[in-house]
Amino acid sequence: MSTDALPSKSGGNAALAFAKKPLVVALILIVLLLAVGEWLSPGFASPGQVLRLLIVAALLGIVAAGQNLVILGGREGIDLSVGGIVSLAAILAGNVMNGADGGILPAILVCIVVGGLFGLINGVGVTLLRIPPLVMTLGMLGVLQGLLVVIRNGIPSGRAAPGLSDFVVKPFLLGLPGIIWLWLLIGLAMAFLLRRTVFGYRVYAIGSNEQAAFMAGVPVKTIRVALFMLSGVFAAIAGMCLLGYSGSSFANVGEQYMLPSIIAVVLGGTPLSGGKGGYTGTMAGAVLLVLLQSILTTVHIDEAGRQMVFGATLVALMLFYGRAKAMRG
Repeated sequence: MSTDALPSKSGGNAALAFAKKPLVVALILIVLLLAVGEWLSPGFASPGQVLRLLIVAALLGIVAAGQNLVILGGREGIDLSVGGIVSLAAILAGNVMNGADGGILPAILVCIVVGGLFGLINGVGVTLLRIPPLVMTLGMLGVLQGLLVVIRNGIPSGRAAPGLSDFVVKPFLLGLPGIIWLWLLIGLAMAFLLRRTVFGYRVYAIGSNEQAAFMAGVPVKTIRVALFMLSGVFAAIAGMCLLGYSGSSFANVGEQYMLPSIIAVVLGGTPLSGGKGGYTGTMAGAVLLVLLQSILTTVHIDEAGRQMVFGATLVALMLFYGRAKAMRG
């Protein structure tokens, strides 16, 4: 029998090795997209433009931090309510601050409490009521959207405090705005939480095999509720920072973060099945996604077209990582 008839494993092995290094892949793609952007629009990769892109990536990355935790916890965990929480937090923060720096701290407390509360409700629904995460968080998104309409008919009167806007957009340390330093701090905290604490070990254990983790004495329900609460808190923090970036808020301003926050996690190498991955890759995924969105805007692709591209990207990633998992099997 001719060896030509036998399927070659070299391509499969190369694809498998490629799939095992998603962070490296994301960094390579970031460099390539910067080059493409500069070619399409000179000045795209200038320091000032890159800094603006990093600010936008930080907003997405903070939302994706909570999404990352929920996905790592397994059971096809996805939080579709993050967009609604971002919108609600931005509106509440604007109303509490109403342009005064003295309202920043109360706004932070309100946002964290509200985000954690809605995350708690999601977690209880998923763990105690056994509602699938997709259904529970989608239903919560509907509740949040209705709540946004009730609050001043979706037209808030508040605005960001000058101190908050300066924190988000103006240089703070080494020429970088405060939000980028906050994002880096969140990245360090996430790395420590996931890789150096008992909580992090348990998250990976639950995501890898929930039944085995339960039999080993891991408080599965408690940890899963905590993951959804953290997702809500991160989304609320991002909503407040988004208010500082835009200066004012409006209903459904957070909708743009629902799908991209999931894609950023998957781009960073965390499969939707959970149990493996980390936040460093998600940070790179957020930057990559913002670069892609900026290029699509540069070539005059409208919002509908960008959403189509994001959806197709998610499907392609699922197929790619699914094939890699099959080859490992």
